[in-house]
Amino acid sequence: MSDSPWFAALITLFLWWFSTGIILWRVRVADNGSAKDHLMSVVLGLPLLAIGVLAARASLPDLSAGGIYMAFLAALALWAWIELAFLSGVITGPNRMPCPPYLAKRERFWRAVGTIAWHEATLIGTLAVLGLVTLTAANPFAFGTFALLFVARISAKLNLFLGVPRINIQFLPRPLAHLASYFRIGRITAFFPISVSALTVFSALLLERAINVTHSGMSVGYSLLTCLCLLALLEHWFMVLPLPDEKLWRWMLPATKPQNDQVEDANGL
Repeated sequence: MSDSPWFAALITLFLWWFSTGIILWRVRVADNGSAKDHLMSVVLGLPLLAIGVLAARASLPDLSAGGIYMAFLAALALWAWIELAFLSGVITGPNRMPCPPYLAKRERFWRAVGTIAWHEATLIGTLAVLGLVTLTAANPFAFGTFALLFVARISAKLNLFLGVPRINIQFLPRPLAHLASYFRIGRITAFFPISVSALTVFSALLLERAINVTHSGMSVGYSLLTCLCLLALLEHWFMVLPLPDEKLWRWMLPATKPQNDQVEDANGL
């Protein structure tokens, strides 16, 4: 496996685009099908979960470039399956109702937490297990990759809740349509510059490690994390800048089928 940082950057960029696109595609296909299709998506994705677990375990003693890539891909596989389960409405939270208007911010916050509670618990549990198994392992990059994804996602969710000018709600599947009522489209809050500054600084620190570390495998690992952190930073800026980022994936997705047609198909009419 190549230890070139440019190869690592290209791999990260491709996987970010492709994995996002394939999950959105499968969720849209399920949206256009019957009510059971979302559950079937999660069941069909179980091999992805198994691959993630097995690859993460196999990567633990291997600090070569190949082992680093295996750890990175393992974390992405675990993350992808959990995100598929979330977007399919299978692992979400106890609250599946839209947010009532004019709620106080604190009550709105706790209701929003209720919409994603089981999803967040699954992510935290997976992160904790990865942390425990990599604590004394030679290769910590499965944990590092998953931890970076988790922190970046929490930051993005908080910004969506507090307020940003641009939110692509057209990608929300039907099982999660109620989430749009918890987003706030408006001016940014003080949390946005804090979050993008933190991601910028962390990207710089990871880049410094990628450049100065002497072990070739570690250099690959830090290069992968640097690119991933920069992509997380880019996703934050997509919430503010008037860029047509949805075009990166919209061309891949089938047209949304009217809900009435879904009901007729489910009834066999």
